[in-house]
Amino acid sequence: MPHTAFSALHLKPSLLKNLASLGYTAMTPIQAHSLPFILAGKDVIAKAKTGSGKTAAFGIGLLTHLETGNSRVQALVLCPTRELADQVGKELRRLARFTDNIKVLTLCGGVPFGPQLSSLEHGAHVVVGTPGRLLDHLRRGGLDLSCLRTLVLDEADRMLDMGFQDEISALIAAAPIKRQTLFFSATYPEEIAAMSALVQREPVEVSVDEAHDEGVIEQLLFEVDQEGRTAAVARILGHYRPESTLIFCNTRLECQEVAAALVKLGFSALAIHGDLEQRERDQVLVRFANRSVSVLVATDVAARGLDIKDLAAVINYELSRDPEIHIHRIGRTGRAGEQGLALSLTTAQENRRVQAIEGALQNSIPRGELESLAPFAGKPLSPPMVTLCIDGGRRNKLRPGDILGALTGENGIAGSEVGKIDVLELHSYVAIVRSSIELALACLGRNKIKGRFYKVRKIC
Repeated sequence: MPHTAFSALHLKPSLLKNLASLGYTAMTPIQAHSLPFILAGKDVIAKAKTGSGKTAAFGIGLLTHLETGNSRVQALVLCPTRELADQVGKELRRLARFTDNIKVLTLCGGVPFGPQLSSLEHGAHVVVGTPGRLLDHLRRGGLDLSCLRTLVLDEADRMLDMGFQDEISALIAAAPIKRQTLFFSATYPEEIAAMSALVQREPVEVSVDEAHDEGVIEQLLFEVDQEGRTAAVARILGHYRPESTLIFCNTRLECQEVAAALVKLGFSALAIHGDLEQRERDQVLVRFANRSVSVLVATDVAARGLDIKDLAAVINYELSRDPEIHIHRIGRTGRAGEQGLALSLTTAQENRRVQAIEGALQNSIPRGELESLAPFAGKPLSPPMVTLCIDGGRRNKLRPGDILGALTGENGIAGSEVGKIDVLELHSYVAIVRSSIELALACLGRNKIKGRFYKVRKIC
């Protein structure tokens, strides 16, 4: 087993100090196995899921290799979704705090093109983005990859699933042949192996055993009729009363139908899928992450890049056809040693899927009886938080601290009543404890944020 202390990697003292200040004490398995190869400049294929510490693995590597005196793009990270790109960009900025000279730029669709072009003109060491928008910048001459040293494909399997093969190939064709190429992927399908053979040089394959601790994730399988799935979900939610639940469906239509049915029954639920406008998608993800919505219904593709801490339960409305995806789904709960629930619905006709999943898990999944669960009665749990939307964001130079100050100033609410604050390009979202929402609205009505008043509304 590799050394688990970051100090064993011979990193710059300033980087080690910053890692310690961020709470990075020991390496996660994927970091311990991949970082020595990444730091040595080798190409790597790493099999790693969201939440495994993969961003720090490739982030520490690419930051170590940067020449800070050269403000041209030296590292490029491709992500399947805007949400994942935003998360990766934020984490890289935190990791880069050991020097003031490193600029990390995020380039994604769904936001205006002009400001991104202006930012590129001012130079950047690291660019993180989605393939489509990155290719737009490349074709318009704003993105120059001639000095690229490190190329990272994060969640490479999902990018190929989403049809980004041509965009990825065009971006790689514009990069220098002599470079380091890193693939991070939750699964390892044939398409990844084929692409690796084309773009990587003698890659080192790193795979960490991600079998889940049975003591952390409690799995149960419930047999239902096809028509009884939604009623079964309601009964499960009513019995277990999880504070945050991610429900996986296999189609966009199912997502919409399940979320709508749960809302009719009084549950706090939203759906996320590819048909949503970017702003709607942002709001859905923000509200679920900040605990002002209890249930998120998603497809596998739409849920990629979604890294929610303290996710109490995962429900498989329908089993995945791919056992590896099932393992990836249930791995979103029961993190950091917390107890998690993974509950799956199946019909008598799906025995082969069950057998394939149990084979991948190398264990049988205990069967549950819906009839043994207390029938859904009374009101569902209300989410503990409510979200306020502020009509100002990064473009207005707003920061989370500015919003917190306006809420907690004279005659304001307590800091403990303010939850997650998300500052996006044009809007900001802040979670407030439900009982303090009216007082929070009053605070933002009378207190300026960074010298001016902004329109604020409650999102229901």
